[in-house]
This record gives sequence, C-alpha cells and structure tokens, in this order.
Amino acid sequence: MLASRQPGNEEVRPCRVRAPNVEFLPHTGNKSTIGGDAPEPGSAGGSIGSRAMAGDVFRTPDERFEGLPDFPFEPHYREVDGLRLAHLDEGEGRPVVFFHGEPTWSYLWRKVIPPVRDASYRCIAPDYAGFGRSDKPTDLDWYSYDRHTELMAGLLEDLDLRDATIVVHDWGGAIGLRVAVEHPDRISRLVVMDSGVFTGEQRMSEAWHAFRDFVDRTEDLPVAMLVRRACHTDPGDEVAAAYDAPFPTPESKAGARAFPLMLPIDSGMEGAAAGKRTLDALRTDERPALVIWADSDPILPFKIGEAFAKVLGADPPHKIENASHFLQEDGGEQIGRLIAEWLGSVPAAP
Repeated sequence: MLASRQPGNEEVRPCRVRAPNVEFLPHTGNKSTIGGDAPEPGSAGGSIGSRAMAGDVFRTPDERFEGLPDFPFEPHYREVDGLRLAHLDEGEGRPVVFFHGEPTWSYLWRKVIPPVRDASYRCIAPDYAGFGRSDKPTDLDWYSYDRHTELMAGLLEDLDLRDATIVVHDWGGAIGLRVAVEHPDRISRLVVMDSGVFTGEQRMSEAWHAFRDFVDRTEDLPVAMLVRRACHTDPGDEVAAAYDAPFPTPESKAGARAFPLMLPIDSGMEGAAAGKRTLDALRTDERPALVIWADSDPILPFKIGEAFAKVLGADPPHKIENASHFLQEDGGEQIGRLIAEWLGSVPAAP
C-alpha cells in the first residue's frame, strides 16, 4: 500500500549545468544522465533560468510514483540545462495548462483534468523544478520567482502552445499570470482559483504568517500534513502519501520550503517589482477570465477572490461549497466541469 511505502533507495545526484539546451526525453525511469560542463562564470549562455549552477540535485526514484490512487497519467519529460523536468500531457484540442502551487505537484489536478480532457481539450500539468517527478536542486538559494517563471515560459515555448488557457492555484497564480502577461501571444484565457499575485504590498493572513514561520524553522517539511490541514474533508492516508511521494528526504524538500520564504512581504523584496508589473498589466487585460474560489479557505478567504475578480474584470467567483484551500481535493470534478463548460462558451482566438 502507498501509505506504508518507506524510502530506501533514494539518492542525491550531483548536477553540473549544461550549456543552454532543451531535449525531450522518453519515460525511461532514472536512466537519463544529469551532467555536462557548466558555463564559465560571466560567459555567454543565457538568462536567469536554470542555467545558474544548480549544485546537488535530488531525483525522486520512479518507484515512489507507482500505484498512486486515481493517477493513471503517464509523465512526459524534457531536459533543460541538465535538469529533468516533468509534465502531464493528456488529450487533444486547444491547450489548457494547469499550474500547481505550494507544496503540491501535478497530482493536485488528477480530478480536474478528466472532465476538461473529455471535453476535447489538451491538458498539460507541469511539475516545477523541486516538485513532483521533476529534478530537485537541494540548495534553497537556487529557487527564485524569476527562475520558476522562466522555466514555465520555456515549457510553453518548447511545446509551441498557442491559444492556451492557463489554470492557476496558489503560487501557480504568481507564476502563471506573470507568464500570461509576458507571453500574451501564447495565452488567450485565464482561470484563477485561490491564488493571486504578490507585490509586497498585499496583506497576508495570520494563518499564512504562521505557516511561513513554521516552514522557516522546519527542514523536514511535513508536506502531507500541510495538504491535509488545508482540505475541508480529509482526503485519507493514501492520498496524503501521494503528496509525500516526491519528497522522501529533507533535502528533497528544498523547493517546497523555498516558496513561502521567497514570497515578497514588502515592496523592496526580490520578486515584488515583477509582481507589481504583472498586477498592473492584469488591471487592463481584456482576455476572458474565470475565477473559482473555495468558500472556506483560511489562507486566501473568499473576499480576496471577490477582489481579484474585480482586478481581472471578471464575473464574481464561482463558489465551491465545503472546500478549503486545496479545493481541487474537495471539489475537483465540479471544478473540472466548470472549466470545461466555460471554455465551451469562450471562442477560440482568431
């Protein structure tokens, strides 16, 4: 049973970053090579993305992902500058890209994807570097808002996605909405749920500050516990273990620890200016937008969803009853149907 699975064959692999390169990889377990020569400091070779030295990199063994409940999707891989990055790619049609948040991975979308896929859309759900089946740099300082954004923009470019819809949750909003603002030629529609853009000027709840303080002092982050406590209905031991599956050791959790610590809580922090540019651009953005929000989110209450819908010029949020922050667990099928129905009412981009 998944809930009783114990780590035993994990390893931390040293990674030296290759020269700028993207390669799509077959699903071949842990056999792909991480290596190559790093560019010399100060040499040409790219922007801020993964091209900076990643140091040691943890690759979660594939067997950790075997038999996950209600998760029949096969992973797809691409190699970006020495990091193997994973994503799901299900169905055919106009693309819909699902951006997860903290401390989750593409498993979060397992209930949402089928109704959207079955309505004839192509559903793509990446795992960020540091999450899910993707490689995990073990240095907290490797992770940044710019780096996550660039890697996700690269995914859209590598797959040559056009007329896409993005679906964002939690930190997925800060990343995905910035990608949408900076790459309007690829993204035509926005779906936002229990998320936002961080400018350093936003007010964060007491619950969030308590969470940040906990993360700051906890190297071995209890990922499953955090997910369970932010669901209205406990998803059970097997689902909780699936959220733990990518993170069998403390060093594998650096990406999950980094998100709360790098969220700008004043306007002078790194990432705040980029967040403000994104928010300002969204105020005048005319792309169709759908807002879906939980009725009982203690981290981002419903009133924040109402305010964000006004920023986007969207209708008031669709309220998911009896749902907390991880509303995909509490009402995933309903959310999938809402998205599919809404997409059916929005024309394709010319």
